[in-house]
Amino acid sequence: MSSSGDVTRGSQQILKGYQELLVEAKRDVKVYSIEEALDRYLKDDATFVDVRDAPELWKDGQIPGSVHASRGMLEFHIDPTSPYYMDEFGKETEYIFVCAVGGRSALAAHRAKEMGLSPVATLEGGYKGWKDYGAPVDEAQPMM
Repeated sequence: MSSSGDVTRGSQQILKGYQELLVEAKRDVKVYSIEEALDRYLKDDATFVDVRDAPELWKDGQIPGSVHASRGMLEFHIDPTSPYYMDEFGKETEYIFVCAVGGRSALAAHRAKEMGLSPVATLEGGYKGWKDYGAPVDEAQPMM
């Protein structure tokens, strides 16, 4: 690794690694602790957006009432000009992004903010932290 943080693998030079991107994302969006997010949830004061892939939800469950918008399709779901737009992203609410442990959701919240969605936040510890804390969950559903 060079002093600027560049990483070279074969002929590819990566200018920013995932760790640097995570630091930037968490610096730019609100990061809620499980307790803070649970308070928002119990007050029905935010929309929780689960960015995990569908098989993760089927295997592990999810936060009741959360919106599923996988990380791979997120930009398409947020953009109202997209054929994949989700009406849930047109509400006046705070969006709290959730993934398994907090990395993808931080990147997702950061991207959503770049696109103009506001306000946005991420859940520190992700769904695993939420579930381990004993917060409400919809149990896993078998795959059809």
